[in-house]
Amino acid sequence: MQTAVYNEVMNIEPIEKIKLVDKLLLSLNIPNHSIEEQWNKEAEDRVKAYNNNQLKPVSAKEVFAKYEN
Repeated sequence: MQTAVYNEVMNIEPIEKIKLVDKLLLSLNIPNHSIEEQWNKEAEDRVKAYNNNQLKPVSAKEVFAKYEN
């Protein structure tokens, strides 16, 4: 990709490149309200289950151990 924008970006300071990349990535994060609502409901349901002793807490150590090779 050899465009004028690319060539210009290649000449800026590394910290400015990082800021630009961050802004570009954030611009790709298009909110999906349906998914956000589903996750909010899931979180609320888990908190209720925990408060009603229907959900056992699991430590981060246990979770990560489960996925270690």
